This record gives sequence, C-alpha cells and structure tokens, in this order.
Amino acid sequence: MTDPSHSDASPLGEAKAFDEPSVFEPESLLRNARRQKDLPERPVPEVCVLDPDGDIVRHLTATGEAERDDSWPGYHTDLYRFERDGEEFGIVGCAVGASFAVLVAEQLFAAGCEFLVSVTSSGRIVPKDDPPYFVLVERALRDEGTSHHYRSAGRYAALDPDLRAAVERACISVSRPVYPGATWTTDAPFRETETAIERARSEGILAVEMEAAALYAFADARARPVVCFAHVTNQMGQSEEEFEKGEADGSRDALEVIDAAAAAWRASD
Repeated sequence: MTDPSHSDASPLGEAKAFDEPSVFEPESLLRNARRQKDLPERPVPEVCVLDPDGDIVRHLTATGEAERDDSWPGYHTDLYRFERDGEEFGIVGCAVGASFAVLVAEQLFAAGCEFLVSVTSSGRIVPKDDPPYFVLVERALRDEGTSHHYRSAGRYAALDPDLRAAVERACISVSRPVYPGATWTTDAPFRETETAIERARSEGILAVEMEAAALYAFADARARPVVCFAHVTNQMGQSEEEFEKGEADGSRDALEVIDAAAAAWRASD
C-alpha cells in the first residue's frame, strides 16, 4: 500500500470546489472579535489601503494625520483612518505577503470597504527607469499559494480592464512615473534565483512583489475592485544603495498614487 505521506502530489494541484462557499467566512471572524473585545460595529471607510511596508502608516501617524481606529475588530492588524482632500481613507500596515494581504482584504470588504488599493515595495526585473518609480500592476504571475484557492486556471491574475484603464489615465498627473505592466508575485523572496529572474525577464515582467496575484484572484472571485501598485525601490539587493524610496520613505509619492486611484474608481463606479 502506498503511504500518502510520501506522495509527490501537491495539495495546490488537487481539485478544489471554487464555486462552493467557505465554511469559515470573514463576517464570522469579525462578529466574534467584536463580541470578545466588546467593540461597536463601525464600518470602515469606503476606500481602504494595504501598506505592506508600513511606511505610509508610520508617516501618517508621525505627522498626526492618522488615528488608530479602536473599533477595528481584526485580530492581527490595526486599522488607521486619515483624510485626503476631505475624503476619509482606512489603512492597514505591515500585512506582508499573499496570504496575509488577502486575509485582511477579506475582512476589510466584509467590514464595509468598497475599493482597495495596495502599494508595496518591489524589486526591479525589466528596467523602466531609475528607482524609485511605480508599476500599475496589470497582471501578476501566480508564483504563490493563495491565488490558487480562489481561481484555478491561468498563469497570471489580472486587474479588471475597465478599472485599469481608468486608473492608468488618472496616474498620468502624479509626480513619480507610473508604468503599467506585469509583476511576478512570489511567496519566497529569498528564493529569487537567476533562473527564476530570467524566466520573469523573458516574459517582460517589470518587478517582483509578494501580494498582487493573490489580491487579483480574490478580487475576481469575489467581484471586488482592487488595484495594486508595485513601488520599485531596489534591484533585489544587488547594488550598494538599495530600498530608497525618496522623501518620507516614499509615502508622499505613494499617497499621490492612492489619491489618483481613488479618484479613478469613484469616476468609473
């Protein structure tokens, strides 16, 4: 008899019931968190931001522009609220990686979010400019696990075409260059080998990051508007001065991009 513990088959390759609802829903987690923590039910802002690096959150709190929302029921994260030109935003920092980003995205939409923007630092693959600059992620190579629990087919997960066109137009006016293109989403940044990088380069991929493919697969499966930006800040540690984002750790530039994306979504909604 074959020992199943020694099987070469990966669980990611097994058949999944993609249209079947989950037994564990984000609404249940939030409901129980509110009960356990005795929190009021307060919706999050319509537009929310994922800030995997945490630089935007740190900038906003250091300048007194953001306040922690004590009613946020997430077990693993803090939600901050801030305003830009009279519009309120919610932001969660340091949700790094595909599974964490989608965990938080599920909770945010269950709590009242209507549009989600993710801005994450990334490594340059095919050069478009000297860092730092932004990539509007049109599609992301699915080299992670989370997207495969939401959608089966396809090497790439893609941004909604209508939303892409609207955001691309809105980003023309921002200070830093924003280039539309593809990224490579990986779960293992310290396994970015020469072979893997060359494969990505051969497909015209502009940058490598850790969240976009999963967020886009989630967005497609849940019919939720999500847009991802890769903030290209480095060449994967291959030069002396890396990971420099510019003034305020790139937060002002990132907020400008977020403003543009939010305006585009509102105009196209």
